[in-house]
Amino acid sequence: MTRSEVSLPTSSVPTRVRVGTIAIDALRFEEAIDAIADMVTRGEGGTVFTPNVDHVVVAERDSRLREAYSAADLSLVDGVPVLWAASVLGTPLPEKISGSDLFLPLVARAAHCGWRVYLLGGRDGVAQRAKEILEGRYPGLSIVGTGSPTIDLSKGLSEQEDVLAAVRAARPHLLFLALGAPKQEIWAYRTRDVLRPAVMVCVGAALDFVAGVAKRAPRWMSAAGLEWLFRLAQEPKRMSRRYLLRDPQFAAIVARQWWQR
Repeated sequence: MTRSEVSLPTSSVPTRVRVGTIAIDALRFEEAIDAIADMVTRGEGGTVFTPNVDHVVVAERDSRLREAYSAADLSLVDGVPVLWAASVLGTPLPEKISGSDLFLPLVARAAHCGWRVYLLGGRDGVAQRAKEILEGRYPGLSIVGTGSPTIDLSKGLSEQEDVLAAVRAARPHLLFLALGAPKQEIWAYRTRDVLRPAVMVCVGAALDFVAGVAKRAPRWMSAAGLEWLFRLAQEPKRMSRRYLLRDPQFAAIVARQWWQR
């Protein structure tokens, strides 16, 4: 299924806004939830990504990520700086919709609708701990599998058959991927046909947040575009290269795009 096949009323089919090489759907939060629910109902699978500053920067040089995004069924803006950039470029987006923000509302919808859910990613034991917490919080929720596999993008799918077979056997409606970017987006793109009809939603650190092994930034920091600073303070060794060396390139990418316009 491609984005054009997501069944939205004609009047509500979103436009796509480009920031760098990444196209982003201009949807509000509830519209995004409904669009994902429609993908589940259609039973044809698909991928849902939430591009942030780092995605925009990495996609400039990583053709695998660009290819994954070009085929994404839904691309939903994650990060206030990307919202700001879209406005500067004259193509404003309605609101921030991160993978972590999507996660719990989609889990609640799954419990209500009887959808099967699979959690894949996080450190050892995190997905299982998240499963236990979520099943206690949402009566009727069916989490049919969890896993924290080591995914090597340099290997072919035939060498990942144990992971793929486990997911296929569970027949999830929603497969939440918490593998980290860009691995989760590239892997979702490569496996989308193999794992249909699962709708794969990339949720980053959402399982860590639910399991209590990581903290989210306070809402005021997120709203002010400072969530990166909170994460840097939490994990300086792991995040310093990304936030201090790589992501500052975002400003140059947006400036170049603005100039070309």
